Amino acid sequence: MPRFAANLAMLFTELPFLQRFEAAARAGFEGVEYLFPYDFEARELAEALRAHGLVQVLHNLPAGDWAAGERGIACHPDRVGEFRDGVGRAIGYAKTLGCPQLNCLVGKLPEGATLGDVQPVLVDNLRFAARALEKAGLRLLIEPINHFDIPGFALTRTDQALALLD
Repeated sequence: MPRFAANLAMLFTELPFLQRFEAAARAGFEGVEYLFPYDFEARELAEALRAHGLVQVLHNLPAGDWAAGERGIACHPDRVGEFRDGVGRAIGYAKTLGCPQLNCLVGKLPEGATLGDVQPVLVDNLRFAARALEKAGLRLLIEPINHFDIPGFALTRTDQALALLD
């Protein structure tokens, strides 16, 4: 039997974010996910989960300035320190929220770069994140996204993601 989680970044958007937890529970969901928890204190989100009998199933690693159009920084050679700091921050949130897995949006290719150009830094960042999450007892996910929804996204196919790690 399939189990579904409510993505609170996309569902119940007529409500303020913290009220979406109750809406998800009332709609019969047992789990929730959303893009980023970082605008709230982790304990505040943990309380919302507990109050409504929900589990956190996923959230993303920090992905740069989302409002400015950034969609991840793992493939940016000049942002390695920021990416790695974000991994630590995400792990802290995941542990407080009881979230077993984190997603890495690798980002849009830097202007004029190809996937081959950024592959070394991307692979190093993904390996860093995977090791850190494994040590914390968490799973790392990598999400290819098509160019229609995010033009210029570095990974557009699952085979690209798998080839990176060969």
